[in-house]
Amino acid sequence: MYSYSNPSGLRQSFKRFRILIIGRANAGKTTILQRVCKTRENPEIYNSDGEKVRNKILVSQRGVHDIENEMMFRNNPGFVFHDSRGFEAGGLSEFDKVKAFIARRSKKINLSDRIHVIWYCIPMDEDSRSFTEAEVKFFSQCDTGNIAVIVLFTKFDALYDDEFVELINKGVSRKDAEILAPQQAKEAFASGPQLKLLYNRKGNQRSPRCHICLPDMDKDNADCRPLIERTAEALDDDTLKQMFVSTQRTSLEVCMRYAIER
Repeated sequence: MYSYSNPSGLRQSFKRFRILIIGRANAGKTTILQRVCKTRENPEIYNSDGEKVRNKILVSQRGVHDIENEMMFRNNPGFVFHDSRGFEAGGLSEFDKVKAFIARRSKKINLSDRIHVIWYCIPMDEDSRSFTEAEVKFFSQCDTGNIAVIVLFTKFDALYDDEFVELINKGVSRKDAEILAPQQAKEAFASGPQLKLLYNRKGNQRSPRCHICLPDMDKDNADCRPLIERTAEALDDDTLKQMFVSTQRTSLEVCMRYAIER
Protein backbone atom coordinates (compact mmCIF):
# COMPACT_ATOMS: atom_id res chain seq x y z
CA MET A 1 0.00 0.00 0.00
CA TYR A 2 1.34 3.40 -0.97
CA SER A 3 0.72 6.55 1.00
CA TYR A 4 0.39 10.23 0.26
CA SER A 5 3.61 10.81 2.18
CA ASN A 6 5.47 8.61 -0.33
CA PRO A 7 4.23 9.65 -3.79
CA SER A 8 7.47 8.51 -5.42
CA GLY A 9 6.71 4.94 -4.43
CA LEU A 10 3.25 5.22 -5.94
CA ARG A 11 4.67 6.58 -9.21
CA GLN A 12 6.93 3.57 -9.66
CA SER A 13 3.91 1.46 -10.52
CA PHE A 14 1.45 4.18 -11.60
CA LYS A 15 3.27 6.74 -13.71
CA ARG A 16 0.50 8.84 -15.27
CA PHE A 17 -3.03 9.93 -14.47
CA ARG A 18 -5.22 9.64 -17.57
CA ILE A 19 -8.28 11.83 -18.24
CA LEU A 20 -10.76 11.67 -21.10
CA ILE A 21 -12.25 15.08 -21.81
CA ILE A 22 -15.42 15.15 -23.91
CA GLY A 23 -17.15 18.18 -25.37
CA ARG A 24 -18.33 19.89 -28.49
CA ALA A 25 -16.21 22.44 -30.34
CA ASN A 26 -15.55 25.70 -28.46
CA ALA A 27 -16.52 24.20 -25.12
CA GLY A 28 -13.34 25.59 -23.55
CA LYS A 29 -11.61 22.24 -23.14
CA THR A 30 -8.07 23.30 -23.98
CA THR A 31 -8.30 26.35 -21.73
CA ILE A 32 -9.36 24.18 -18.79
CA LEU A 33 -6.50 21.74 -19.34
CA GLN A 34 -4.05 24.64 -19.50
CA ARG A 35 -5.38 25.96 -16.21
CA VAL A 36 -5.12 22.53 -14.57
CA CYS A 37 -1.51 22.21 -15.72
CA LYS A 38 -0.72 25.86 -14.93
CA THR A 39 0.51 26.77 -18.40
CA ARG A 40 -0.36 28.89 -21.42
CA GLU A 41 1.42 26.57 -23.82
CA ASN A 42 -0.37 24.25 -26.20
CA PRO A 43 -0.16 20.53 -25.43
CA GLU A 44 2.28 18.16 -27.07
CA ILE A 45 0.40 15.41 -28.88
CA TYR A 46 1.54 11.82 -29.38
CA ASN A 47 -0.08 9.05 -31.38
CA SER A 48 -0.70 5.52 -30.11
CA ASP A 49 2.83 4.51 -31.17
CA GLY A 50 4.34 7.21 -28.98
CA GLU A 51 5.34 9.36 -31.95
CA LYS A 52 4.95 13.10 -31.62
CA VAL A 53 2.27 14.56 -33.88
CA ARG A 54 3.15 17.94 -35.31
CA ASN A 55 0.56 20.70 -34.88
CA LYS A 56 0.86 21.52 -38.59
CA ILE A 57 -0.36 18.04 -39.43
CA LEU A 58 -3.34 18.45 -37.10
CA VAL A 59 -4.26 21.74 -38.77
CA SER A 60 -3.97 20.32 -42.26
CA GLN A 61 -6.16 17.36 -41.24
CA ARG A 62 -8.74 19.42 -39.38
CA GLY A 63 -11.52 16.92 -39.98
CA VAL A 64 -9.43 13.99 -38.77
CA HIS A 65 -9.55 13.22 -35.06
CA ASP A 66 -8.05 10.33 -33.13
CA ILE A 67 -9.22 9.82 -29.58
CA GLU A 68 -6.22 7.54 -28.98
CA ASN A 69 -3.85 10.50 -29.31
CA GLU A 70 -2.30 11.51 -26.01
CA MET A 71 -2.07 15.17 -25.05
CA MET A 72 0.50 16.24 -22.47
CA PHE A 73 1.77 19.56 -21.21
CA ARG A 74 5.48 19.92 -20.54
CA ASN A 75 4.66 21.79 -17.34
CA ASN A 76 2.98 18.69 -15.88
CA PRO A 77 3.66 15.46 -17.82
CA GLY A 78 2.03 13.41 -15.06
CA PHE A 79 -1.36 14.13 -16.65
CA VAL A 80 -2.31 12.49 -19.94
CA PHE A 81 -5.42 13.74 -21.71
CA HIS A 82 -7.53 12.17 -24.44
CA ASP A 83 -9.87 14.48 -26.33
CA SER A 84 -13.22 13.60 -27.84
CA ARG A 85 -14.59 16.34 -30.08
CA GLY A 86 -18.19 15.58 -29.10
CA PHE A 87 -20.72 13.51 -30.94
CA GLU A 88 -22.38 16.07 -33.19
CA ALA A 89 -19.25 16.26 -35.32
CA GLY A 90 -19.20 12.57 -36.14
CA GLY A 91 -22.72 11.42 -35.39
CA LEU A 92 -23.21 7.77 -34.51
CA SER A 93 -19.72 6.87 -35.70
CA GLU A 94 -18.03 9.23 -33.25
CA PHE A 95 -20.21 8.04 -30.38
CA ASP A 96 -19.35 4.42 -31.16
CA LYS A 97 -15.66 5.33 -31.16
CA VAL A 98 -15.96 6.86 -27.69
CA LYS A 99 -17.83 3.84 -26.34
CA ALA A 100 -15.27 1.46 -27.82
CA PHE A 101 -12.38 3.56 -26.51
CA ILE A 102 -13.75 3.55 -22.96
CA ALA A 103 -14.42 -0.20 -23.08
CA ARG A 104 -11.00 -0.94 -24.56
CA ARG A 105 -9.14 1.16 -22.03
CA SER A 106 -11.10 -0.38 -19.15
CA LYS A 107 -9.63 -3.78 -20.03
CA LYS A 108 -6.02 -2.64 -19.90
CA ILE A 109 -3.96 -4.63 -17.43
CA ASN A 110 -1.65 -1.74 -16.55
CA LEU A 111 -3.51 0.74 -14.35
CA SER A 112 -1.64 3.64 -15.96
CA ASP A 113 -3.18 2.77 -19.35
CA ARG A 114 -6.79 2.95 -18.16
CA ILE A 115 -9.03 6.00 -18.16
CA HIS A 116 -9.23 7.25 -14.60
CA VAL A 117 -11.64 10.19 -14.90
CA ILE A 118 -14.00 11.54 -17.56
CA TRP A 119 -14.61 15.27 -17.71
CA TYR A 120 -17.72 15.94 -19.80
CA CYS A 121 -17.87 19.61 -20.84
CA ILE A 122 -21.15 21.41 -21.56
CA PRO A 123 -20.73 25.09 -22.53
CA MET A 124 -23.25 27.55 -21.18
CA ASP A 125 -22.69 30.31 -23.73
CA GLU A 126 -24.91 28.76 -26.39
CA ASP A 127 -28.55 29.66 -26.96
CA SER A 128 -29.98 26.28 -25.92
CA ARG A 129 -27.87 25.94 -22.76
CA SER A 130 -29.39 22.55 -22.21
CA PHE A 131 -28.74 18.94 -22.97
CA THR A 132 -28.34 18.14 -26.64
CA GLU A 133 -28.95 14.74 -28.16
CA ALA A 134 -25.25 14.06 -27.58
CA GLU A 135 -25.55 14.38 -23.79
CA VAL A 136 -28.71 12.28 -23.70
CA LYS A 137 -27.02 9.59 -25.77
CA PHE A 138 -23.89 9.52 -23.64
CA PHE A 139 -25.61 9.21 -20.27
CA SER A 140 -28.29 6.78 -21.47
CA GLN A 141 -26.19 4.50 -23.67
CA CYS A 142 -22.51 4.71 -22.70
CA ASP A 143 -21.38 2.26 -20.02
CA THR A 144 -18.59 4.02 -18.17
CA GLY A 145 -18.30 1.28 -15.57
CA ASN A 146 -16.43 2.42 -12.46
CA ILE A 147 -14.89 5.48 -14.11
CA ALA A 148 -15.78 8.69 -12.32
CA VAL A 149 -17.68 11.00 -14.68
CA ILE A 150 -17.76 14.68 -13.76
CA VAL A 151 -19.78 17.20 -15.75
CA LEU A 152 -18.14 20.57 -16.28
CA PHE A 153 -20.52 23.40 -17.11
CA THR A 154 -18.00 25.60 -18.87
CA LYS A 155 -18.24 29.30 -19.71
CA PHE A 156 -20.69 29.59 -16.84
CA ASP A 157 -20.12 33.34 -16.64
CA ALA A 158 -22.27 33.66 -19.78
CA LEU A 159 -25.27 33.21 -17.48
CA TYR A 160 -24.24 36.26 -15.46
CA ASP A 161 -25.23 38.53 -18.34
CA ASP A 162 -28.80 37.21 -18.32
CA GLU A 163 -29.14 37.79 -14.60
CA PHE A 164 -27.53 41.21 -14.89
CA VAL A 165 -30.12 42.32 -17.46
CA GLU A 166 -32.94 40.93 -15.35
CA LEU A 167 -31.72 42.80 -12.28
CA ILE A 168 -31.40 46.04 -14.22
CA ASN A 169 -34.96 45.60 -15.48
CA LYS A 170 -36.07 45.29 -11.86
CA GLY A 171 -34.52 48.66 -11.03
CA VAL A 172 -31.30 47.45 -9.42
CA SER A 173 -28.33 49.75 -9.96
CA ARG A 174 -25.62 48.62 -12.38
CA LYS A 175 -23.06 48.43 -9.57
CA ASP A 176 -25.28 46.23 -7.41
CA ALA A 177 -26.38 44.14 -10.40
CA GLU A 178 -22.77 43.30 -11.19
CA ILE A 179 -22.28 42.10 -7.63
CA LEU A 180 -25.55 40.15 -7.40
CA ALA A 181 -25.60 38.54 -10.87
CA PRO A 182 -23.13 35.68 -10.23
CA GLN A 183 -24.93 34.42 -7.13
CA GLN A 184 -28.35 34.72 -8.76
CA ALA A 185 -27.08 32.79 -11.78
CA LYS A 186 -25.90 29.98 -9.50
CA GLU A 187 -29.22 29.86 -7.66
CA ALA A 188 -31.28 29.88 -10.86
CA PHE A 189 -29.10 27.15 -12.36
CA ALA A 190 -29.41 24.96 -9.25
CA SER A 191 -33.17 24.71 -9.76
CA GLY A 192 -33.09 24.73 -13.56
CA PRO A 193 -33.68 21.96 -16.12
CA GLN A 194 -30.04 21.04 -16.77
CA LEU A 195 -29.43 19.38 -13.41
CA LYS A 196 -32.77 17.59 -13.49
CA LEU A 197 -31.87 16.08 -16.85
CA LEU A 198 -28.40 15.27 -15.60
CA TYR A 199 -29.40 13.36 -12.48
CA ASN A 200 -33.08 12.47 -12.78
CA ARG A 201 -33.75 11.80 -16.45
CA LYS A 202 -35.48 8.48 -16.94
CA GLY A 203 -33.31 6.19 -19.02
CA ASN A 204 -29.94 7.42 -17.82
CA GLN A 205 -27.66 4.42 -17.51
CA ARG A 206 -25.29 6.14 -15.15
CA SER A 207 -25.53 9.61 -13.68
CA PRO A 208 -22.29 11.53 -13.16
CA ARG A 209 -20.58 11.48 -9.78
CA CYS A 210 -20.94 15.24 -9.58
CA HIS A 211 -20.89 18.46 -11.57
CA ILE A 212 -19.11 21.78 -11.33
CA CYS A 213 -19.74 25.22 -12.78
CA LEU A 214 -16.64 26.88 -14.22
CA PRO A 215 -16.79 30.62 -14.93
CA ASP A 216 -14.05 32.88 -16.25
CA MET A 217 -11.56 30.18 -17.16
CA ASP A 218 -10.22 32.45 -19.90
CA LYS A 219 -9.15 35.08 -17.36
CA ASP A 220 -5.54 35.44 -16.20
CA ASN A 221 -6.60 34.92 -12.58
CA ALA A 222 -8.81 31.90 -13.33
CA ASP A 223 -9.16 29.54 -10.39
CA CYS A 224 -9.56 25.86 -11.20
CA ARG A 225 -9.09 24.68 -7.62
CA PRO A 226 -12.80 23.81 -7.31
CA LEU A 227 -12.38 21.40 -10.25
CA ILE A 228 -9.37 19.80 -8.58
CA GLU A 229 -11.22 19.49 -5.28
CA ARG A 230 -14.39 18.01 -6.77
CA THR A 231 -12.40 15.53 -8.86
CA ALA A 232 -10.47 14.34 -5.82
CA GLU A 233 -13.72 13.96 -3.88
CA ALA A 234 -15.33 11.98 -6.72
CA LEU A 235 -12.57 9.36 -6.82
CA ASP A 236 -13.57 6.49 -4.55
CA ASP A 237 -10.49 4.38 -5.25
CA ASP A 238 -7.64 5.15 -2.85
CA THR A 239 -4.89 4.55 -5.39
CA LEU A 240 -6.50 6.81 -7.99
CA LYS A 241 -7.16 9.49 -5.40
CA GLN A 242 -3.54 9.37 -4.25
CA MET A 243 -2.23 9.60 -7.79
CA PHE A 244 -4.50 12.49 -8.75
CA VAL A 245 -3.70 14.47 -5.62
CA SER A 246 0.05 13.99 -6.06
CA THR A 247 -0.06 14.80 -9.79
CA GLN A 248 -2.01 18.05 -9.65
CA ARG A 249 0.00 21.18 -8.94
CA THR A 250 -2.87 23.61 -8.65
CA SER A 251 -3.76 23.27 -4.99
CA LEU A 252 -1.33 22.70 -2.15
CA GLU A 253 -4.36 22.74 0.15
CA VAL A 254 -5.71 19.59 -1.51
CA CYS A 255 -2.41 17.79 -1.00
CA MET A 256 -2.29 18.80 2.64
CA ARG A 257 -5.92 17.94 3.30
CA TYR A 258 -5.68 14.41 1.97
CA ALA A 259 -2.33 13.85 3.69
CA ILE A 260 -3.98 14.77 7.02
CA GLU A 261 -7.10 12.71 6.35
CA ARG A 262 -4.94 9.78 5.36
